[in-house]
Amino acid sequence: MSNFDNRVKEELHVQTEKHTQKMKDEIWNELEQELFTNKRYKGESNKLKKRKRGKAIVWLIASAAILIMFSLQTKTGQALKSEIKDLFVPEKEVIQNIEGNDEKTEVQLNEGSNSEYVIYVDEERYKLTKGEESDIISSIIPPPKNFPEVTMEIKQVVNEKPEDLILKIEAELKKEFPELQAIEEVTEPVTGYLLHGAAGLEPESNIVHTYVISNGKEGSFVIMQKYFLLAAEGHGARFYRMLETFEIIE
Repeated sequence: MSNFDNRVKEELHVQTEKHTQKMKDEIWNELEQELFTNKRYKGESNKLKKRKRGKAIVWLIASAAILIMFSLQTKTGQALKSEIKDLFVPEKEVIQNIEGNDEKTEVQLNEGSNSEYVIYVDEERYKLTKGEESDIISSIIPPPKNFPEVTMEIKQVVNEKPEDLILKIEAELKKEFPELQAIEEVTEPVTGYLLHGAAGLEPESNIVHTYVISNGKEGSFVIMQKYFLLAAEGHGARFYRMLETFEIIE
């Protein structure tokens, strides 16, 4: 579970019960218009509708949470309000070090399959494609000819814990990466296990960078990054920064 999910759930549950039915009705009426009414977006393209509706829903959820929190005058309440606002901002600017240079980048909030997680994506360079079994963040610009793909696959395995699943993934990866590094426990950019392998020292050599983390229940998330050696300080660094924003949600 994410760093503040437990506190948020507890505080929201307690504070929601204290608020009047009027406030609940007002919030629901606004959400209902955004979720189930198309009038606001008449005449716009489907792509634009989807983007606007998605942002509106995110802001409404955040606003509802912040309204509920408003009665909290303690330091905990103020901190929670700040964390919720930061989590649900639709767009934000981050500074990341790419190939030795600091770079300002606009990133956009994306929601994973079945609302299992959120992550900020640099949509000028990457796109998130949702699938039935996994989601894939891929480079918009294709790699040079004869170079490997550039992807970050995010997959949930609901019935296997990280400590068990990482051993199975290690065995599979060793078939392609005989020099696979030993399993490493990490706390950044996520908390869990890491496997790293390189299939050579040429610019086009395959690189795999795989994290296995808890899904907060009895399962795991597997996040497998693939790129080539020449892109380690480019795509590799950008994937790292994106993964820092990864949050599991209920």
